[in-house]
Amino acid sequence: MSTADTRTPAPKPNLWTRVQVGSIEQLHIRLESLIVLFVLAAMMAVLSPFFLSVSNFMNILLATSTIGVLAIAATFVLSSGGLDLSLGSVMGLSGVVGAAVAVKMGMPTPVAVLACIGAGAAAGYVNGLIITRAFVPAFIVTLGMLGIARGLALVISDGRVIYGLPQAMVYLGQGRPFGIPMPVIIFIAAAVVMHIILAYTRYGRHTLAIGDNENAARTAGINVERHRLSLYTLSGGLAGLAGLLFATRINSGDPTAGITYELTAITAAIIGGTNLFGGRGSILGTLIGALIMGVLQNGLNLLAVQSYYQQMAIGAVLILAVFIDQWQLRKESRV
Repeated sequence: MSTADTRTPAPKPNLWTRVQVGSIEQLHIRLESLIVLFVLAAMMAVLSPFFLSVSNFMNILLATSTIGVLAIAATFVLSSGGLDLSLGSVMGLSGVVGAAVAVKMGMPTPVAVLACIGAGAAAGYVNGLIITRAFVPAFIVTLGMLGIARGLALVISDGRVIYGLPQAMVYLGQGRPFGIPMPVIIFIAAAVVMHIILAYTRYGRHTLAIGDNENAARTAGINVERHRLSLYTLSGGLAGLAGLLFATRINSGDPTAGITYELTAITAAIIGGTNLFGGRGSILGTLIGALIMGVLQNGLNLLAVQSYYQQMAIGAVLILAVFIDQWQLRKESRV
């Protein structure tokens, strides 16, 4: 028997190895996204003399904080191979619930804050429950929740904006400790915590493993249904947090808040390197993606581009981001 015949075949990388390698491969995607951010910012600075002002930077950060929290939620769900199209509507519902509890019911600020985040988590839990127990596709469930949450927000508010939040609650959206807007501080804190969870904990590894290969994840002992349920609950809770930041920033609960925000959030996550079909995700990349979307929208506003053209631009960016992502995957598979 020859030496070649006695060689032991090299073991195939297991599920956890693929997940770890995928996280390492995110580095070049984040660097590419960072280059896009700098190029886009440079273009906007040339096109508008107001872009580089300090006040405009604060506007970008404030706008990014809300979209960024939603994008973090989208990152977790997309990384697991799921989809949540209800993020914007759940955000609007949560803001209305928090405002109604504070203004109409006269409850203390901590109760209103918990109600706001809890309303989002409850909507996410319902999404996850139907997806995992009734086996209805996530696209259909979250699309239905998009309409349900928006309608419920209009019912609770009687179709009107709820004004007059308590000052302690408004501080969460308008306060500036050390000169830094509170929504930005909350967003950064959420991004740090969620990055640690996704990149360094078993929960994050399970999330990526389910998105990479659901059958292999089951074989590895992961309770896929229970994990998906927790992911959609987490996504709803983060949408509730985004609703809180938005409502306190404008000092009102607006039932129309968050319209099309789910599109922007998903685009930011994909630009940051999250795979639309699961198995790969990066909170740091999503942070960069959210800043790209914030700079794009801010620059278009400064250039007086009308809102419907802005929606066209966001849609085009989403298609381009998915195309580039799939092109890179095909290129890697041929290597």
